Amino acid sequence: MPPKLLKIRPVPAIPTALQSLHPVLARVYAARGVQSPEDLQHKLKGLASPGQLKGLPAALELLTGALREQKRILIVGDFDADGATSTALAVLALRAIGAQYVDYLVPNRFKFGYGLTPEIVEVALKEKRPELIITVDNGISSREGVALAKAAGVQVLITDHHLTGKDIPDADAILNPNQPDCAFPSKNLCGVGVVFYLLASLVTHLKGQGWFEGRTAPNMSDYLDIVALGTVADVVPLDFNNRILVAQGLERIRQGKCRPGIAALLRVGKRELSTLQADDLGFTIAPRLNAAGRLDDMAHGIECLLADSPVVAQQLAEELDALNIERREIESSMQLEALRILDRLDWAPETLPCAVTLYEPGWHQGVIGIVAGRLKDRFHRPCIVFAPADDSGLTIKGSARSIPGIHLRDAIERVATQHPGLITHFGGHAMAAGLTIPADNFFEFSERFREAVAEVATEEQLTASLFTDGELEPANLSLGLAQQLRQGGPWGQAFPEPLFTGEFIRVDHRVLKEKHMKLTLKHPGHGPMLEAIAFNTDMVDWHEPPERLLLAYRLDVNTFRGESRLQMRVEYWEPRPI
Repeated sequence: MPPKLLKIRPVPAIPTALQSLHPVLARVYAARGVQSPEDLQHKLKGLASPGQLKGLPAALELLTGALREQKRILIVGDFDADGATSTALAVLALRAIGAQYVDYLVPNRFKFGYGLTPEIVEVALKEKRPELIITVDNGISSREGVALAKAAGVQVLITDHHLTGKDIPDADAILNPNQPDCAFPSKNLCGVGVVFYLLASLVTHLKGQGWFEGRTAPNMSDYLDIVALGTVADVVPLDFNNRILVAQGLERIRQGKCRPGIAALLRVGKRELSTLQADDLGFTIAPRLNAAGRLDDMAHGIECLLADSPVVAQQLAEELDALNIERREIESSMQLEALRILDRLDWAPETLPCAVTLYEPGWHQGVIGIVAGRLKDRFHRPCIVFAPADDSGLTIKGSARSIPGIHLRDAIERVATQHPGLITHFGGHAMAAGLTIPADNFFEFSERFREAVAEVATEEQLTASLFTDGELEPANLSLGLAQQLRQGGPWGQAFPEPLFTGEFIRVDHRVLKEKHMKLTLKHPGHGPMLEAIAFNTDMVDWHEPPERLLLAYRLDVNTFRGESRLQMRVEYWEPRPI
């Protein structure tokens, strides 16, 4: 495990309103910007009002007209977990509202790429004959596709959350909190969050028009399990608004009030509904949904979420689980091959370049993003991993991941501007991007990309840092505090789960499943023996772990056969002298 610079997260003066909490909790919350216990309330009434969403009146008028005329509505989604949950939510809620003709289409990532492209519009016109297209989790950059649909007489409603470009599509309505002049206060909604706001507003709007006379209007809170899943899976910042959506969705799942498909995916992932945490959605369900889009067709994942029958949902969940196992095997093979390539280059820490680019003709396009992310984490460098774009081998597609402070899209754009013709297509944002280049350009692109990163990278940015919440007194290494921390979330992006540091003495250790390390530890001061585990770690390479360790760890609860015990979850370690 590469050495990291451990930094204690700055803690401002603890607000008076938090001083009644456990001192550790007060410190943790203050470091995350929480000012009062009200900031930790996750009631639906705390959600930001939809009234400030630019484009909402036009979107409601468009949908109301489509419902009254019973137009054929087509949802065009994306091939990741946010896209799958957005699509499923739109289909389920519109049908519950009273739409009789609702279908969906998700572009095959290998054939059509991302968004409402002209090619996918042609497929939609030929196979689905829509009168209204609603994009979910995409569309804000699909100017040509929108123009083609409108030229064919099809109305287009864009719902998206990605940043807009210079040329916004000429859609009939656009709902995106990140479009220019949108005053909605929470800019961190993901795709499924935008869809939730739209359809919740539609139900309210239709109630005022008497649409539901003689029948029951759907309760949109019934769909918050789907919203929570998409929000966590898309790794958007958990601001106050998103924490409400996730907390409410988690509570529904814990009570068993969730879609059969979500329950089935948790079963195949061996997770208990009653003790579910936000990271279970991200690490258990999301990879299985994403595996469908990476290796096959995201329709498998969407159908699992749409399934009303527990039996059908279980069958689909097991198919997704099998795809995920295949995805892991492909990823593991590619990662091992990538590390062998890098080992042959024999980079020492002082000679490690400021960016890493890799390409192998046999690599799988659907997994390159994950491998790029793993390499980025391992080397703390921007990484781009390429695979063939098609069977010809003439062009290759790259998936890029970056580190804080190095804006990926800007670096790639600089290469494209300074070296015309080197890159065919590119897009993305600060931390992730995608691009297509001629295969013959790989080596020159790699060199130019490293130059572009070197122009902006600083030594501090290229040094891996790990922010922690400092040390804990031995008395606070307790099951009670671990339980309070678990209940204190939901934790996630930009609202990180507490991470503590401290030196410990190793009393015992053993390797589990050839990749996990189970430890028995003792605090140098005093206190009982402590149980710890490091998952999927290089620590198993140590024949004999050091007797004294500096750890970065989380306090966790290990429940087995109804008994709960404190367990330290190790995230990082360094040897310390005895």
